[in-house]
Amino acid sequence: MKIPALKSKIGDWDYYVTTLTFEQVSKYVSKIDEQLHKSDSLKDLIQRSITNNFISIKSYILNQPSVFFNSLVLAVYDDYPDWQEIEFKYDDMETYKMGLLDFPSNHKIFPVDGQHRVEGIKAALKENPEFKTHQIAAIFIGHKNDPEGKQRTRRLFTTLNRYAKPVKLDDIIALDEDDSVAIVTRYMLEEYDLFTDKRVVYAKQKAIPSSNKEAITSIITLYQANVELFNVYFQNKFNKKPTKSKVAEYLKFRPSDEEIEEFKAFCIQYWDAFKNNLSFISDYLNLEVNAAASFRSSETGGNLLFRPIGLIPFIKACLTIYKREDKTFDEILERFNNINFNIDSKPWHYVVWNPIAKKMLMNSTSLTYLLLIYLYDRELIQGNELQRLKEGYASKISYEQDLDNVLQEID
Repeated sequence: MKIPALKSKIGDWDYYVTTLTFEQVSKYVSKIDEQLHKSDSLKDLIQRSITNNFISIKSYILNQPSVFFNSLVLAVYDDYPDWQEIEFKYDDMETYKMGLLDFPSNHKIFPVDGQHRVEGIKAALKENPEFKTHQIAAIFIGHKNDPEGKQRTRRLFTTLNRYAKPVKLDDIIALDEDDSVAIVTRYMLEEYDLFTDKRVVYAKQKAIPSSNKEAITSIITLYQANVELFNVYFQNKFNKKPTKSKVAEYLKFRPSDEEIEEFKAFCIQYWDAFKNNLSFISDYLNLEVNAAASFRSSETGGNLLFRPIGLIPFIKACLTIYKREDKTFDEILERFNNINFNIDSKPWHYVVWNPIAKKMLMNSTSLTYLLLIYLYDRELIQGNELQRLKEGYASKISYEQDLDNVLQEID
């Protein structure tokens, strides 16, 4: 194999930048090398680092017309490639070292960074050999198969993988053109009156800053709420249980414009019912200044749905009812309008709000979800759910009342 390359240096590493065709990757690049360790158990550990993530990379190659990858970092040992250099000068000042990497027959190449990309490329070529001419950038480094060389390569492997970070959720929401939920969420932030202007706050987490007096929720919470809606849309459209892995795989690839519009219409159907049937949401929309202040009070807690830990369980409860009852979102939300959402009152004391310390209580999303279904219609809650509700509710307030009184409240 002979490939043109650019030679460069960083720290104490000499490296070569080039491109490889998918066919060359499949033919010449092995799995991360077992010889980085002598121990069989450590060799097995390295091989187990190749997870099923390569399958999603294979799907990405086969199904995404705009496929693109970061560079592979490849180590070479057992016969280094020959480097035939040509030096270029520009304006007699800048020098570029370019040349040809010529690999002898006994060379070994393995990925220091990009092992899942390599396996994904190989798997994609098995299904569709037409991708063999596609090219991916590659960086070659030298690896010595001695104790010092193994240590040096292991350090580089962990450094590259330790500091590699997945795309942040807020970046996905802002930029992803394949994720249907991100696309529809952006539409709502720009066009849908409940979420435009200052009604949704940007925050690194779901929580809303205590200083914010305008927003009903945060961008991340809105996205996660729309994910819950997408799960039901997915099940209705494809007649498949929306497992986390299936939904995640679907959201990697942009569907047709018709499907995006279908999902958008489904979301709007829900959010229209939300704003038109809950009287306090109408009140919120009619306020121009500090609209959320009275609905998210630090003294009284405010309204459950103006808190991210309340809004998501509420939407899940609505969707569970939607699947269990033959009713529209309007009918469901209209009935919910009769429920007390003031968290500084029973049954929310010590579930989501501590009335003594006057602060929110976390880790109650499952209990909140079950309690909302029960308050809507106790006949809809299933036997095992009722037992979990009773046990969870009792554990939250058992220090205030004895268990018998708690169960009487629920029943």
